[in-house]
Amino acid sequence: MENDIYILGIESSCDDTSAAVLKNGVLLSNVTASQEVHRAYGGVVPELASRAHQQNVVPVVDQAIKRAGITKEQLSAIAFTRGPGLMGSLLVGVSFAKGFARSLEIPMIDINHLQGHVMAHFIKESEDDNHMPPFPFLCLLVSGGNSQIVKVNAYNDMQVLGQTIDDAAGEAIDKCSKVMGLGYPGGPIIDRLGKNGNPKAFQFSEPHIPELNYSFSGLKTSFLYNLRKWVAEDPDFVEHHKEDLCASLEYTIVDILMKKLRMAVKQTKINHVAVAGGVSANSVLRQAFQDHAAKYGWNIYIPKFSYTTDNAAMIACVGTFKYKDKDFASIDLPAYSKVTFK
Repeated sequence: MENDIYILGIESSCDDTSAAVLKNGVLLSNVTASQEVHRAYGGVVPELASRAHQQNVVPVVDQAIKRAGITKEQLSAIAFTRGPGLMGSLLVGVSFAKGFARSLEIPMIDINHLQGHVMAHFIKESEDDNHMPPFPFLCLLVSGGNSQIVKVNAYNDMQVLGQTIDDAAGEAIDKCSKVMGLGYPGGPIIDRLGKNGNPKAFQFSEPHIPELNYSFSGLKTSFLYNLRKWVAEDPDFVEHHKEDLCASLEYTIVDILMKKLRMAVKQTKINHVAVAGGVSANSVLRQAFQDHAAKYGWNIYIPKFSYTTDNAAMIACVGTFKYKDKDFASIDLPAYSKVTFK
């Protein structure tokens, strides 16, 4: 068809280089190259991340176009993550998108990374895929860098009702994993170990933050001080209790997240509730959503595991919406490292 819209999405905000192609909003390909180099350092090293993006971006984009079964000349526009994220990483994706779009003489579309995570629920895997939440809906956006409750009125109209005033939930999980010597990234490790633990074995302090805002720094401190005390009494404490520690930590974090989300549902009277971001892969959080759906009658939307982490399909998805509105970016737009929603 002459009027088919092919959007190439490019995501490079942290340590995953990803490219995806959508045809009229339907996913044709989604290719991601992850960076193993950071594991040895217990966290993402920005300088190493940007160098790896430089190596990965061309082959990843090439693969995405090939797997989509199209040529680069068929692309309608290039959507790219402009921010927020690590500046060095973003610059690789932004610079590539600018050069590629200019060479093909097609428009560029700048995407807010957080908006991408929320809109991951609108990625279609087939023509008749209609699992999307209706507007307005609430979205709990939880990742390593963000913990927010967002009221989504439209793809380009998002209102942050509450957010963390310090650390994000994902960051707290990673830090606690590091303190226990379990490795990085902490989320999947703690999730795996916690499955065999008792969530009520240990109690950690929960913050009392006004309104719908979050705080996780106090929990992190409480976890650290308690652990120090226990390890002083028993040097092998972590090894003997790691499953219970992981289960209790997860329970506490999910409890904090869901309490505020219940308040948001009550205040807004919106019972279509979604979850997005890296922490939405957590099995305890997913179960909490199922439990709340059963108990409170929520209509819930939980993303596929492949759309919880940073991926270009979500960037191309927002790009498709913006393309239809002819909301294009100028060639001189800079990347940005910190911002919430426009």
